[in-house]
Amino acid sequence: MPAIQKVDLSDKKQINDFIKFPFKLYKDSRQWVPPFVGDIRVMLDPKKHPFYSHSDAEFFVAKDGNDVVGRIALLENKSFNKYHNTHKSSFYLFDCVDDISVAKMLFDTAFEWSKSRGLDDLVGPKGFSPFDGYGILVQGFELPQMMTMMNYNYPYYPEFMEKLGFEKVVDFVSCYMDVRFFNLPDKIQAVAQRVKEKGTFEVKRFKSKHELTEWAPRIGQAYNKTFINNWEYYPLTEAEVKFQLDSLMSVAVPELIKIITYQGEIIGFLFGFPDITPQLQRNKGRITPWGILDMLRGLKTSRFISLNGVGVLSEYHGRGANALLYSEMTDTIKDSGYLEAEFTQVAESAVQMRKDLITLGGKEYKNHRIYHYLV
Repeated sequence: MPAIQKVDLSDKKQINDFIKFPFKLYKDSRQWVPPFVGDIRVMLDPKKHPFYSHSDAEFFVAKDGNDVVGRIALLENKSFNKYHNTHKSSFYLFDCVDDISVAKMLFDTAFEWSKSRGLDDLVGPKGFSPFDGYGILVQGFELPQMMTMMNYNYPYYPEFMEKLGFEKVVDFVSCYMDVRFFNLPDKIQAVAQRVKEKGTFEVKRFKSKHELTEWAPRIGQAYNKTFINNWEYYPLTEAEVKFQLDSLMSVAVPELIKIITYQGEIIGFLFGFPDITPQLQRNKGRITPWGILDMLRGLKTSRFISLNGVGVLSEYHGRGANALLYSEMTDTIKDSGYLEAEFTQVAESAVQMRKDLITLGGKEYKNHRIYHYLV
């Protein structure tokens, strides 16, 4: 009979058991992409992850004898609750064998944990930052996840959520595009051209990581403001912005990052990342000298690009900035020689963006769902 055990964050073996479980669970999966072990380890370290400067998290495993058969992270994001005047908890890093009784034990623990803290709504999967990847996969099980920018899970996961009484909050859809059929409508092209000629908005392009690093703090501040109307938004601390930007800079290709400015202020951005999923799968969550070389080679040779982080401040919608953004998107994809593209995890609440992506030739092919349960 499985039992629930709280992970002692001072016990290396318990931490390793928590981290390594999905490597066992998905060892035969061709779609799953292992996370960097070091990144997950930081999430379990209150001294290293900036989330803990304002909020709390605890971790649990379900064990059958000596074997881990499930795991879950439970978070109380106090900054989010304060900003939205809510009392929500969230779950993340949920993984489980194909046994609903194990899933029920884990979520019963989550419900009791939430109640003990005066929290009344369990939401997830939702991680330690807006960059951790949202939701449980409900469509696209046959497709590989996009690097570590999203989650992958087996088809029985959403079945468990529904049987346990969870309800949908919002979907995050990813769109696929064959670059041969990328279509920037004439109307959008004309608007983008007029905007360029007027010089109302300017595009900042980067030639080196040094130049990109100099702009990083401004990019972080703009990113923090752009999604202020999104359901998952909360104001990130300076430490959180720096933490995420440092992570971004380690994999950024400067030529694929573009910034739109208005009177010198950043009002939009386009983040492109070469897909190095095969390299990440080969290296199995480890960072070694050979692995780094393999990934660097992948960054240069990949013909598949992920666009994850595309947006314009809402007050500039309808003024041509969006058209300029899509024009730059066209140049980024085609001029760089990519054959395929993915627009990664666009919330269904971003109605106009979703419509625009379909107009441009994108096809919805993966869907991640956020669930909630009133406790």
